[in-house]
Amino acid sequence: MSPSVAVVILNWNGSKHLETYLPSVVKYSENATVYMADNASIDGSILFTEKNFPTVKIIRNNSNGGFAKGYNEALKQLKEDYFVLLNSDVEVTPNWIKPVIDKLQHTENVCIAQPKIKAYLNKEEFEYAGAAGGFIDFLGYPFCQGRIFDTLEKDTAQYDESREIFWATGACMFVKSSIFNQLGGFDERYFAHMEEIDLCWRAKNLGYSVYYVAESTVFHLGGGTMKNTNPRKTFLNFRNSLLTLYKNDNTPYRKLKLLLRLFLDGMAFVKLFISSGPRHAFAIVQAHFSFYKMTKIRSAVENPNTSGILKSSIVWSYYGKGVKYFSQLK
Repeated sequence: MSPSVAVVILNWNGSKHLETYLPSVVKYSENATVYMADNASIDGSILFTEKNFPTVKIIRNNSNGGFAKGYNEALKQLKEDYFVLLNSDVEVTPNWIKPVIDKLQHTENVCIAQPKIKAYLNKEEFEYAGAAGGFIDFLGYPFCQGRIFDTLEKDTAQYDESREIFWATGACMFVKSSIFNQLGGFDERYFAHMEEIDLCWRAKNLGYSVYYVAESTVFHLGGGTMKNTNPRKTFLNFRNSLLTLYKNDNTPYRKLKLLLRLFLDGMAFVKLFISSGPRHAFAIVQAHFSFYKMTKIRSAVENPNTSGILKSSIVWSYYGKGVKYFSQLK
């Protein structure tokens, strides 16, 4: 008997994205149920979807709780074996679901996975949010096969082998519903940004594995909800990165790592002040004060799986040693 699969698109005032990208999802998700989980949109998203895509089931959230709370509220209502969390600005391709579900079904301990994520506007390149699978360094800074900081690689089949990774992108995340529920879903304090890394890290701290499945490809526009020019995005990225490290790192050097992060974030403050202005720079300061108020909850650890953690600094590798591509990391 085939497993049941729910493709869940979280939407907030994204009718334009739904018009562009939903046709491919409906066309190529023939063995899944497609849901649109709406975060209290006021742009007619629900009416548009009901009129143009009657097979898509609508979940109405009462408020815009962001990515984390929005998905938690929606997924509580579903009973499928597997959830596919899909951004509203993703174009999918034929046979995008089966290879990933097969990996989750038939590979021991794998509970979360992602396909290859390429750029919708430049389909030869990997896309920033996920690329060919996510990793972190020992200080909790995320990077990907195919993307380190702002350097994106072209897809020349260099990452066409499926493998274990550290985190899967929230732009297109496949997760066993039983494990999602076991983990208590996303941490709703995050609102948006890095909650998927936190979820994956919590799963790995319980001994589970996360995978990149190269046989499946989707194309992601990116930046659809919150632009890089928004200081709120800067705030969330820095605060949530610190929170993720604090919650999930269980090495004896966690406090030292947080001190190093304080120093590096100070350098980032200077860089952002010069390049983007004081609003972005002071968002880092606000992020730190917000983080200090949240340092109470830690994750349980049973048999941590540390595969996918770079034992050196990705910041030093990138800015100090000139390493721009994943394949250059030692």
